[in-house]
Amino acid sequence: MSIIALVDDDENIIASLRLLFEAEGHVVRSYTDGATALTALLETPPDIAILDIKMPRMDGVEVLKRLRQTSAMPVIFLTSKDDETDEVVGFNVGADDYIKKPFSQRLLSERVKALLRRTRAGAPGGEVGDKKSIVRGELTLDPNRHACTWKGDQVRLTVTEFLILQALAQRPGYVKSRDQLMDAAYDDQVYVDDRTIDSHIKRLRKKFRDIDGEFDAIETLYGVGYRYNES
Repeated sequence: MSIIALVDDDENIIASLRLLFEAEGHVVRSYTDGATALTALLETPPDIAILDIKMPRMDGVEVLKRLRQTSAMPVIFLTSKDDETDEVVGFNVGADDYIKKPFSQRLLSERVKALLRRTRAGAPGGEVGDKKSIVRGELTLDPNRHACTWKGDQVRLTVTEFLILQALAQRPGYVKSRDQLMDAAYDDQVYVDDRTIDSHIKRLRKKFRDIDGEFDAIETLYGVGYRYNES
């Protein structure tokens, strides 16, 4: 059983998704405006949040920007907007996944299950046996605690960002294609395109450069993919 937060100003969507997720055994909390939702998400964090972008008082993008200052909570954006740039914006501010309205409830349910599995796998006790920490120069990744540090400073990563960085850091110097990074970060039933991986990489770099302005360990090989360079 997980706690799912639904944030959408469309009460019909809230009602239908509440029925869906409660039938699957989850606890559902719902909010119809961004400002109220942000306060609740920070005070009593759920296991996962599903945010609409276009909402009164505070839109979903602003909610997630503020949430990401202190939380790596898994977040799926749910929106009726058709502009592809909104998808990029969503990933750039830290969304783990993105679904456009109108949507299949089954698809959304599968995305939620996949994201919860990935989150639990990275939590203490989430899998049998401990995973060894990865140390690459100034980088340390602890999969058991879902913790990342650079030069001793904590870097707060989303589930997706952590998995992408872990895939790169496991074999420094080796190129990972976008398809390989998709496989590392997403379940088989979840399709994302190249732009999604690029957006996550862009945000990863920004987080590290906020700590170290000279960070350049993630290298782009245009037309091929990305690699981690251990210094």
